[in-house]
Amino acid sequence: MRLTRRDFSRLAGAGALAAAAPSVFSPAIAQDKPLKIGIIAPRSGVVGTAGECGIRAVQWATERLNKSGGIAGRKIELAIEEETNPKDTIERFRRLILQEKVEAVHGLLSTGVSLGVAPVAEEEQALLVMWDGTTQDGVKEMMPNPRYVFRSTDNECEAVMGSLLAIKHFKGKFKKVAGINPDYSYGRNNWEAFRQILARYGVESEFVAEQWPKVGTMDLTSHIAALKASKPDLIFSSMLFADLPVFMKQGHAAGLFEGVKLVLPAAGWQINLLKKEFMPEGIIFGHNTLYFDHPQASPLQKAFVNDYMDRYKEAPHWEAERAYFALVAYKAGVEAAQKAANKWPTQEQVAEAMPGLEVESLGGMGRFRKDKIAEQIFYQGPSTNNNKYDFPTLASIDSFSAAQLQKPPGVDFWEWIKNGKMPV
Repeated sequence: MRLTRRDFSRLAGAGALAAAAPSVFSPAIAQDKPLKIGIIAPRSGVVGTAGECGIRAVQWATERLNKSGGIAGRKIELAIEEETNPKDTIERFRRLILQEKVEAVHGLLSTGVSLGVAPVAEEEQALLVMWDGTTQDGVKEMMPNPRYVFRSTDNECEAVMGSLLAIKHFKGKFKKVAGINPDYSYGRNNWEAFRQILARYGVESEFVAEQWPKVGTMDLTSHIAALKASKPDLIFSSMLFADLPVFMKQGHAAGLFEGVKLVLPAAGWQINLLKKEFMPEGIIFGHNTLYFDHPQASPLQKAFVNDYMDRYKEAPHWEAERAYFALVAYKAGVEAAQKAANKWPTQEQVAEAMPGLEVESLGGMGRFRKDKIAEQIFYQGPSTNNNKYDFPTLASIDSFSAAQLQKPPGVDFWEWIKNGKMPV
């Protein structure tokens, strides 16, 4: 029989396990012991580079925080596991909390994996702070009132912002619109959001082509041929895995982008592979919650970006920011709960303290709402190749808070798209 954390708590209340494992039940852990945090992130496959970027950032943050006293006086110790499919990731999550005895788990990029792990976190009464994962089925929130699970910003934030910037920068310059998006809920929701925002703002458009490559498709020539045959004025794509650089390279070779506007709201995940030699200028280019080259970057961001680029010889993207934010938001929650309780806090006390606490992250200030969904700052703008790098940067920068880009708690996303307050 497998014992869950809830089983342990029930048995402890009856005195059955107190002698065997007293440390399991005591909220007052010695301050001189490391504070173990589990990290679950992909390190291989189509999202492996994104996971590695997040792991590098949380390691950088851990080293920096430990030099200044850790979290509430305890040095941080990381236990890193791989995010793969839901079944295996759930087992690794259980191992972290039941065997490794971590006090929280951070990470998760895939919504599909998050939907599997999050209910287990609630069952086990274990703190889970996601980097990029949500608990949405499509755009419908499946866990509106969790106790222990903290989710990232909604997946559609970058599409909403990219759509608004397409109107701002391109209105009157396109009529025929095509889309090429990944064939799963993220791609389909982002494309539909783009279509509906154009309609809301009265942008008359003819949708001439829709292409739906499966994630990981590396030969996109047939999709490119179909797009080219439709003769669009604008192409919207929420592609964000390794297939995005392939699409841009093959599309450039085919002449697809000549005279065509482009909206790539999630391109920042692949920034290091999107080379100037095949990237046209003036793309609406999304960097999500971290634009590494911001001229008004905070001292914190400058320190991180300089260290990251010096060590890894590439630019960091938003997964680094998500990982850093998860750690400092957790730190703020632990320290606020400890101050209130005047002793080492329970997981319930930390979970209650975290919402509403504003913290400085790499991309700016952020917080978790009362429903435990993150609010952070998003960056996008038209791209330029006039820079010192071998990839595009932003010619001008627009920034919106996720409070402006995602549906409020309890609100239907499609109704909000039609009638909710927009930042422009």
